Amino acid sequence: MAIQKTYTMIKPDGVRNGHVGAIIKRFERAGLKIERLEMGMVSQEQAAANYAEHKDKPFYEGLVAYITSGPVVKMVLSGEGAVAKVRTLMGATNPADAAPGTIRGDFGLIMDENVIHGSDSEASAEREIGIFFA
Repeated sequence: MAIQKTYTMIKPDGVRNGHVGAIIKRFERAGLKIERLEMGMVSQEQAAANYAEHKDKPFYEGLVAYITSGPVVKMVLSGEGAVAKVRTLMGATNPADAAPGTIRGDFGLIMDENVIHGSDSEASAEREIGIFFA
């Protein structure tokens, strides 16, 4: 399997609830390398670019309001099969469906605040890295 780069973001609820260290530790234990890391706010422009595919959906405004509501931790991770590895570590999108031992299974509370985002493909990772680490 090839070395890949992927983008992940600990969302405002993950930061607010004090899960940053535990989440980063899981990535490092899984053999992923942190290439870049930054804590800060997501701008309206970054949110709009990242969620452009959802612009006409009823949940779009709430999604943008949530992701811009507090600090996040933005990361570029690399490693063998990094995209799939991060997706497995995150667990199902809905925390109610996420297995225990996954990030969302252990730390997620509700679908609208599900702790973490991770790129779903190498193409998405490249696009998202460009948005958040321009």
